[in-house]
Amino acid sequence: MKKEKKPKHIFELFWIFFKIGAFTFGGGLAMLPLIRRELAERKKWISDEDMLDMLALAECTPGVIAVNSATYVGYSVGGFWGSLLATIGVILPSIIVITIISFFYQAFLENKVITQIFYGVRIGAVVLILNTLMKLYKVLKKDYMSYGFIVVALVFALLLDIPTITIIIFGMLIGAIFAVISAKKEVETYDGIY
Repeated sequence: MKKEKKPKHIFELFWIFFKIGAFTFGGGLAMLPLIRRELAERKKWISDEDMLDMLALAECTPGVIAVNSATYVGYSVGGFWGSLLATIGVILPSIIVITIISFFYQAFLENKVITQIFYGVRIGAVVLILNTLMKLYKVLKKDYMSYGFIVVALVFALLLDIPTITIIIFGMLIGAIFAVISAKKEVETYDGIY
């Protein structure tokens, strides 16, 4: 990961991820637009390429994508303490909100206004996710393998309802196979020079 800048103080990571955790509705993917805006656009601590790496690692490692993303970015920008503070920052708002909701759970279920508010928030989260994915698509390497895997992954996910982990493992295997083939071609080309 190429670091554009570093935080002035390590607690900046905590505060940024606390805000991201507090204002993210719809799960870890809904967090992507906020992470990109805060860390890539405003702070310039990471690039869009770093966002793609973060997303790939957060998806293929066990655990919640929001926590994995915070840990990855925190470590990349601020080392061990950065990862710890970013991770705590991103989970703390959820712990606070869930604790409060647990006291009023029945009232939340019966309140139609709150139900409609969350419905609207979910729609907004989907739009933000799509917007971020389009921006990240622009920095994605565009070749036959990329387009082929996008089509295969969409078919697996949308038409065949294959589990996400299977698609990720399949992508890892395809990437490894293409890496081996590319390496062999480079060796053959190199050997052909002499």
